Amino acid sequence: MRLLLISNSTNAGEPYLKYPIGDIGQFLGPVKEVLFVPYAGVTFSYDEYLRKVQERFDEIGVTVKSVHKADDPAGAVACAPAVVVGGGNTFALVKKMQEQGLMEAIRKRVLEGAPYVGWSAGSNIACPTLCTTNDMPIVQPMSFECTGLVPFQINPHYLDHNPEGHAGETREQRIQEYIEANPGRYVAGLREGCMLKVEDNRMQLIGPKTLRLFRRGDEPRELSCSDDLSFLLECR
Repeated sequence: MRLLLISNSTNAGEPYLKYPIGDIGQFLGPVKEVLFVPYAGVTFSYDEYLRKVQERFDEIGVTVKSVHKADDPAGAVACAPAVVVGGGNTFALVKKMQEQGLMEAIRKRVLEGAPYVGWSAGSNIACPTLCTTNDMPIVQPMSFECTGLVPFQINPHYLDHNPEGHAGETREQRIQEYIEANPGRYVAGLREGCMLKVEDNRMQLIGPKTLRLFRRGDEPRELSCSDDLSFLLECR
């Protein structure tokens, strides 16, 4: 199984997908065509989303085909050289994927060896559930269940900062609520500019920041690029 799970598409002040595109190209290697899932896009069309992604993937010589143009979406996944799932609203993404039978289709295809790349919501759906997304539930999916490609949860865009004058819960407090209700489940707070790469049953953090790891009963801890995160793949 090969996964590249990216926290965010765009760093502040940079063009769309600019910071991760080199890592994406290196990860895909000889793969020159990918199937894109644009269903997290809400305030713009799927065609527009496809165009934005293709413009950046042109830089690494990769053709992007979108599942929304397929007559048989699940069938398109079954023969995809690689699968790419973009960010946006996780609830909208999960609802559409469930309706089209894409959760199981993607899981099967990735377990067969097709590389998987996701950012933001696309990283959320690699987890067992969508429960650690930051998004508002603008639509109601059939369930919270996702692909379960990894056995832990990811919180993309993880922030330590709490704005001055804000009296609501911090991101850490929200995650503490989740692990209290879901004992035994790890949550990886993936800061912006960072990604998790899974290859050969090993997982590593890539990026300039540490990952903050949560589990009920444990103090949150910081893990860096030099740490072996492979143990998280075994926590089922």
